[in-house]
Amino acid sequence: MPFVNRFPLDESGHCALCRLGLRGFDAVYSYGSYEGSLRELIHLFKYNGVRPLAGTFGHLMAQALPRETTFDVIVPMPLHWFKKWQRGFNQSDILAREIGQKWNVPVRNLIHRKKATRPQAGLTNAKRRANMQGAFKVTRGKPLAGMRVLLVDDVVTTGATASACARVLKRAGAAHVALLALARTDRRAAVELSFTTYSIARGGHA
Repeated sequence: MPFVNRFPLDESGHCALCRLGLRGFDAVYSYGSYEGSLRELIHLFKYNGVRPLAGTFGHLMAQALPRETTFDVIVPMPLHWFKKWQRGFNQSDILAREIGQKWNVPVRNLIHRKKATRPQAGLTNAKRRANMQGAFKVTRGKPLAGMRVLLVDDVVTTGATASACARVLKRAGAAHVALLALARTDRRAAVELSFTTYSIARGGHA
């Protein structure tokens, strides 16, 4: 995830969240930024049910994975049953199956969402993590010992949801958990907008 400047990073390039061990996953890969045409297409797929986009999305996501990386299983980010009922499908499950076909890796629904959480939008990093606490559980009878897991989602913002899932998978024995998303939110835009607003308010130049 790019930063506005190097201030939050240590000499190894790690941010405070990674240094404090608040990330449950080991790596993150994404195809593009959650903006412009890609954002519009994701909305068509996710909220308007334009499922034929899944094939194109799967191809783009597969390109974001390093060719030397290997995984034993692909796990879709789970939806709470009520939200899945409302939407009619789990977009992450559809994307995961596209990736599985392209990489010849089995797809398994190894975790389920135990509780409906409040929307993450507008919450701070700490509140996002608290919101996800206890939200996921590994399906009983699904062995994970020593496995390399690829967790698939459509969009990653702060990674709080993926971190919660990854920690559950790690506690169940997974040796490595990576996250693959179609798009990521570039949080620098909000920082730059805030700085611009502050600068204008003080009579500075945007």
